[in-house]
Amino acid sequence: MSTRTLRLAMAGGGEGAFIGAIHRAAAALDGRWRLVAGTFSSDPERNRRSGETLGIEPARTYNSLDALLTAEAALPEGERVDAISIVTPNHLHAPMAIAALDAGFHVFCEKPMALDLEQSRLIAQAAARSGRHFGLAFTYSGYPLVEEARVRVSRGDFGKIRLVQVEYSQGWLSQAIDREGNKQAEWRTDPARAGLGGCLGDIGTHAFHLAEHVSGLHVRELCADLTTHVPERRLDDDVSVLLRLDGGARGTLKATQVAAGDENGLKLRIHGEHGGLEWTQMEPNTLTLRWLDRPAETLRSGGPGLAESTLLRLRTPAGHPEGYIEAFANLYRAFAARISNSAAVPGVDDWFPSIEAGLRTMAFVESVIANSASEEKWTELAVGPLPSG
Repeated sequence: MSTRTLRLAMAGGGEGAFIGAIHRAAAALDGRWRLVAGTFSSDPERNRRSGETLGIEPARTYNSLDALLTAEAALPEGERVDAISIVTPNHLHAPMAIAALDAGFHVFCEKPMALDLEQSRLIAQAAARSGRHFGLAFTYSGYPLVEEARVRVSRGDFGKIRLVQVEYSQGWLSQAIDREGNKQAEWRTDPARAGLGGCLGDIGTHAFHLAEHVSGLHVRELCADLTTHVPERRLDDDVSVLLRLDGGARGTLKATQVAAGDENGLKLRIHGEHGGLEWTQMEPNTLTLRWLDRPAETLRSGGPGLAESTLLRLRTPAGHPEGYIEAFANLYRAFAARISNSAAVPGVDDWFPSIEAGLRTMAFVESVIANSASEEKWTELAVGPLPSG
């Protein structure tokens, strides 16, 4: 059983990128990963500057992923990278992930998994035949009190679950900044690079994954409405979905990027026969429990009464806020534990979103688009069997 520091390479995330810096900070937080190589930009000079700024040896700042994979695979086992972190626009996820897996490297990838479900299946097949691990950055599942919410639901505290309500509200795309030179907005509204969904793929997938992860229920059917409010925008910027889940539970999912003034309003509410819970990403250190027959309870990160798997995700004492990067770091730490076979409690502190999460979220995207474009009231969400190695 190894607990050595693992070697990481990054594809994308160079000069001027947002999410690459978040990945690097998260991976470094627990000392389980060290960034030693990368191909950070398709522009050779920007790539060189990015590697230099990050302290990467010039020989390991590669001009393409193919060059990185070839050179790293040729290094002795004790020197080559263990995993590739893919932080590019969506259209590069599948070709890069498949190439890296087939070259024998583990892959941790930004969401969504790919442009569509077909590409996602190809990634799943590559992971199965390579025997390597594939992780996805559904960050919000890494928050400690999201884990506490999941535990409370799974052990039956609220009885049979009846209602699952999730909302993700942003306002940053309320104007046509995607046509005004905003780099982050521009690729997210381009079907060739973002994929089938705009708001749906960018934040709707986060909301969907969080709802299924915490409730422990799968969405079976859905009824959807996709809207594009900003004129001439090529992908949706507003999503409303009714959900039918396992066991007769019902749900709603609202995702929008045109709620002018909203920042990052991700909120989850789940209700059963005896009570329910509420968690909000902008106040992530608080979980509220409400009951039919007794006063409401407020749980706090680091406070009393939390489950073991929640405590494993905490780094500071109560009253010291933890946030987005720490949640992200929990996924990187779990990914390292799985690769190293070093988890203290397998299945508890080595959990991260993986192949099934990727396939289900892409099936969700395609089902929403199909339903919204049709006259059907309900559309089945079908994923099919997972590939096996």
